[in-house]
This record gives sequence, C-alpha cells and structure tokens, in this order.
Amino acid sequence: ATTKHKRKSLEELEEKYYGKKSTKKRNEYEAEVRLEIIGELMKQMRENNHLTQSQLAKKLHMDKTYISKMENNVKTQRLDTFVAVLSALHAGLFIRIGENQVELV
Repeated sequence: ATTKHKRKSLEELEEKYYGKKSTKKRNEYEAEVRLEIIGELMKQMRENNHLTQSQLAKKLHMDKTYISKMENNVKTQRLDTFVAVLSALHAGLFIRIGENQVELV
C-alpha cells in the first residue's frame, strides 16, 4: 500500500515551525526573512553596478567585511549607513509596511 503525502503550503509550514502570525516567534522569523531579502537585494544592486564589495566599501570609506556582513545579514546596519549604501548604488528604497513588501529601486 502506498501512502499519499499531502503537500503543505509555505504558510502552513511557517505556522507549524514559527507559530501563528503576530506571535513573538513568528514576528522574529518574519523580521529575519525581511533582513535576508534586503541583504540579497543590496548584493544584486551592487553587482548590477559592476562593483565588487571592496570597490563599494572604498566608495563609502568602510571596510569590505562590513559590506559582506550587510549582504549576508550577519550585521544589522544602521539606517543612515544603509541609505549611504543605496546612494552609492544609485538606488532608492520602497517599503510598504502593510503588505510586508520591500523593494530596492
């Protein structure tokens, strides 16, 4: 006899492992995911500008490891630092809080 496995949606898995929306554990998880997305978007923008981490760091007078940590979500960046990075990449930031949407433009 074969058993059928019911496929679960991402929402179901998130609820199973991180709890229902608006719980502390779920909020922490969602905040972490947003930071991961921001780091990845920052990396894509840097690469689209044909810059290495070292080149971007030099432009911003900071250490390359700091850029790496920002892109890999190892270090939470201050807003003024993040704005400086966006400016160096000729990018802007659009955040829609209600629908948890983050875009770099």
